[in-house]
Amino acid sequence: MEKKWEVLKNVLHEIVYLESIIKVLEWDQNTYLPPAGAKSRGDQLAILGRIVHAKKTSPALGQLLEEITPWAEAFGYDSDEASFVRLAKRKYEQAIRVPADFVGRFNEQIAKTHEAWLKAREEKSFEVVKPFLKEMLNLNLEKASFFPDQEHPADPFISEMDYGMKVSVIREVFRQLREQLIPLIKQISTHPKREPSILHQHYPKEKQIQFSKYISSQLGLDPKRSRLDLTMHPFMTSFAHGDIRITTRVDEYNLADCLFSVIHETGHALYEAGIHPKYDGTIFFEGASSAVHESQSRLWENIVGRSREFWEYYYPKLQDVFPNQLGNVTLDQFYQAINHVETSLIRTEADEVTYNLHVMIRFELELALLEGRLTIDELPEAWRARYQLDLGVVPSDDVEGVLQDIHWYVAGFGGLFQGYTLGNILSAQFYEAACRAHPEIPEQLRQGNVTVLHQWLKEQIYQYGCKYTTEEIVKRAVGTSLEIGPYMRYLKGKYKKLYHLD
Repeated sequence: MEKKWEVLKNVLHEIVYLESIIKVLEWDQNTYLPPAGAKSRGDQLAILGRIVHAKKTSPALGQLLEEITPWAEAFGYDSDEASFVRLAKRKYEQAIRVPADFVGRFNEQIAKTHEAWLKAREEKSFEVVKPFLKEMLNLNLEKASFFPDQEHPADPFISEMDYGMKVSVIREVFRQLREQLIPLIKQISTHPKREPSILHQHYPKEKQIQFSKYISSQLGLDPKRSRLDLTMHPFMTSFAHGDIRITTRVDEYNLADCLFSVIHETGHALYEAGIHPKYDGTIFFEGASSAVHESQSRLWENIVGRSREFWEYYYPKLQDVFPNQLGNVTLDQFYQAINHVETSLIRTEADEVTYNLHVMIRFELELALLEGRLTIDELPEAWRARYQLDLGVVPSDDVEGVLQDIHWYVAGFGGLFQGYTLGNILSAQFYEAACRAHPEIPEQLRQGNVTVLHQWLKEQIYQYGCKYTTEEIVKRAVGTSLEIGPYMRYLKGKYKKLYHLD
């Protein structure tokens, strides 16, 4: 049986590395690919997608998994062997539901839709990409039909991103969270607005990138194993243990955009950089779920990166880089500016308190599209109506509205946004647990020291990659399941103090 074990590991190793090649091409597509290369890139990705899918759905692989399962389970549930086979079987059983020709067609459509999205943003017109997005929705519905046993058309997509979650569960979590967020937002809105104008002076591009790289390295991201590049929509991707990429964008009149995008993507990168090296090239080498991944980007971006303790140490260094802009700005003024709460149009620029409303709007629009209650033609107006209703703001054009996020244009609908809010919730649970274990963490932040926090996260979460499910990771690290209590304690504690609320 040991020989079959080696065969299985080699087969899956090959699949993992082929998928990493696809990720390299996708990274290039979002960073340096010339516009004229989009069609060829789509063809390349489609061919590779079909090759990978054929390997992932091979009957020989299925037979091998069946034969080796009893042997692997004998090592115990937490063993690498049992966990490896358990995860491989789950992936295999999901993959065989989807025909190979569909995978090729879907990858081809992604390339076309992404190119059209870029053009649509340039022209500020949803009409440019609308026919492509209609086809994306059709393909999503076709894929959902391969999973007739699911409660909701979105459930197969949610399961891919957040295994163990489904629409009914997420709707209830969002309902509970919304009930507590709305009163907090209303309380804050009664207080005078503090315009964060200090963040909107001229901040030269190169200096922003220089300082952002410095912060990223201070948080623990090894520059020898990573790099930072520019893109329209920031993201993180990793190809191997020693090759992790983050991207950002720079607005010379918005200091927060680049800086907090880099801290956010650094959080993602720290997660994958912290996976145990022995899992490099294996199916364990990725995050447990989008929710756990987002918990790390949001923990580092918000709970750490927007904390007063963090900037007690790093603000003087930021002032040194931008003396003309920040030399006469106090730490308290800066802290208030980076935590300014105001309803806004752009999700990625939203403050912590209103951010989750942006996610809920997208999640509910996705469900309406998949359920047939909404059409692609109606989507821009539905977007505007929801923003008017939930946040009291209306996009001036499609770039501020339905074109602002890349997700629908490179993956379609379902399962793409809930991870952000679930991640916010988990970020507070993880940080609270870390501080219970190490009460000195907040004081260490004041000294610019994140070592203990980073080490706790590596030991409790990062090292395992996706060996365990989200539910298992959370219970092991925190002792409970996902719950909104710690997150709301964090938000209320921070913002009631900032805004002097009762």
